[in-house]
Amino acid sequence: MKKVIYLFALVAAIFTGCNPLEDINAEIDALPDEPNIGAFEYTLIDADYDRFDLSFGSFGSEQQAKDSIPFLLNDLYPLYGEGSSVLVNYDLFVGQAEGLGDYTGATTYQLTNDDYATTGSDAFGFYPDVNATNEIPDILAAQIADPVDGQLVLATYKQYFENPVVGLANVYQAAFPGDYDNFELISVSGPDELGWTVGAANVQGSAFDGSANALEEWLISPEIDLSGESDLLFQITQEIDFLGDDALIDILISTDYNGGGTVADVTAANWDAIDFDKTAFEELTSLENIDFSAYDGLQVYVGLKYSSTDNDSPRWRVQDFAVQKVGIAGDTNSKGEYFVYDGGSWEEVDDAYYLSNSDYDSMGESSGQPGAFNNFGSSTPADNYLPTFLSLKYPFAQEEDQLFVIYKYFSSSSGAGIRGDFYTFMNGSWTASESVISTSLQFGFSDGEWVPDNTVRYMITAGDFDYITANYGATDGFVDAVSSMSNFGNFDRRPSNAAYWSNDMILTVFADLLDNVIATGAADEQKYVMSVDIYDGSNAVEDFRLIKLAGEWYYNLD
Repeated sequence: MKKVIYLFALVAAIFTGCNPLEDINAEIDALPDEPNIGAFEYTLIDADYDRFDLSFGSFGSEQQAKDSIPFLLNDLYPLYGEGSSVLVNYDLFVGQAEGLGDYTGATTYQLTNDDYATTGSDAFGFYPDVNATNEIPDILAAQIADPVDGQLVLATYKQYFENPVVGLANVYQAAFPGDYDNFELISVSGPDELGWTVGAANVQGSAFDGSANALEEWLISPEIDLSGESDLLFQITQEIDFLGDDALIDILISTDYNGGGTVADVTAANWDAIDFDKTAFEELTSLENIDFSAYDGLQVYVGLKYSSTDNDSPRWRVQDFAVQKVGIAGDTNSKGEYFVYDGGSWEEVDDAYYLSNSDYDSMGESSGQPGAFNNFGSSTPADNYLPTFLSLKYPFAQEEDQLFVIYKYFSSSSGAGIRGDFYTFMNGSWTASESVISTSLQFGFSDGEWVPDNTVRYMITAGDFDYITANYGATDGFVDAVSSMSNFGNFDRRPSNAAYWSNDMILTVFADLLDNVIATGAADEQKYVMSVDIYDGSNAVEDFRLIKLAGEWYYNLD
């Protein structure tokens, strides 16, 4: 590589100087053959895991890391070659606590307005004084057909912070990204990777990828039951940018869509457009309530239709929308509890805790904190917050108390999901099980490629010199060399000098240091690069490559 770099400079000199061609050739021949050699340390970042399609931000095995990381090193260190090394720090998934998957994969039952009504909470959540844990088993018994022993259900519900008052209440609400998976995504035309996508706090319709693209894609709600409801209103929180033609985005309502989820099903249904404000707000804005009374008492689907042309690609962000009516209203907390079917009835699970919205809020509501979007993510790791949260929630925890903690997590590559961890109270604090650990792999550049390499680079210290003096100062053949080393703090590498350190002598003392000081118990095939200060007419540093084979240290000649 160095020869190539210098070659360009020298060829340029032909046109700017007067050196004869033979002089240039002589200079090129004199250049070193060795490439740039370097030793580095690098820690993987979120973008690196995304590059490898690792949505959980960790490798699933050490072998996966060994197979993937060399491609990254090619890009990071293109000018370094044979003899170079990189210590790479990365996150490794080592397996989740036993039973955790039962909770993160449990069926979710979301309580309805009718469910609340059966408990006397004739509103859109439990009243503050209602013990939800006591009421939910009867609701599950009525709503879940043919349960089996051991069946686990996450019951999600809302509970008012204070007694509700007369106001606008939600008959139905969709909040994104949490409800995204409940919607049908129907792509009519255009690139698959564009259109509706899920974000940390909304869904977004866009067909711009550096230029405009023609596209049509629908996001369609589940069926919304409005039977028995009257004087309904519609409310949406949205942001619209870069919209030229108002006809490109629409909120459409159907009473005869069959929920089939295909383009043909969408085309066959009748859809009515809502007249709503399509002003380019440039920030998320809650619109004034829209008359929705035409759909009083009906079963409806709400379709968010996004369209784009080759010349006009707007961006439409939707945070939430709701069908509302005048009724009792108030601020609610979104909560969840786990129940297991056991011996003919639903019982509360007492060793699992599902975080509520107010729990996230208690950890901070500013940008970059869990309460901003009521979830954790790569920039808000759960383990940065949960030990403190649990210590506040359970101030009288006893040693070895244990708890599954389940929470919402947002990943830029896989969207919203449910994750968790198993926490144990030890030595006065809550500690997560090591489902993901931080570890390292070393890679070396060998035969033109980066390969896993266990080579350890080590610089001989003054303490090592003291060890050599103590153990070899009186040994035949070492006396003069050790005396010089002690005086000058280096190995004399002049063969004609009485204090000369030969390769065999250096191997002897290095093997002793490795076995008894530096790398006691090292496994076979462990490699070391031992660097030491030397004097060969001038002060320098010399490297010696060693490898352990069959319990003995040898020079590594590979």
